[in-house]
Amino acid sequence: MSISADILRGHTDTIILAQLAAGDSYGYEIGKNVSQLSGGACGFKEATLYTAFRRLEQNGMISSYWGQEGPGARRRYYAITPAGRDQLEADRREWSETKAVLDALIVKEG
Repeated sequence: MSISADILRGHTDTIILAQLAAGDSYGYEIGKNVSQLSGGACGFKEATLYTAFRRLEQNGMISSYWGQEGPGARRRYYAITPAGRDQLEADRREWSETKAVLDALIVKEG
């Protein structure tokens, strides 16, 4: 099973913030983690991820920095900011409320 892009679209930023709440990371790793955690049901195209990174950084939700040089290409790392943590908590509350309403409308048999 895969999750439709329409459903994911409204939650991309929250998913990225949740990943960064666990620690700084870079684009490829975040994409891989999302795919693994969802059992392959969802994933992000590279363009989607990097567009979201730019938007989140412009809005002060994340910051970025270049990783230490080592073997291979340098990686741009992303870190959640205090404003990003606040937004993540607000998004989690909203998700919980939305899920409860949708469960009442869709899942519960009447």
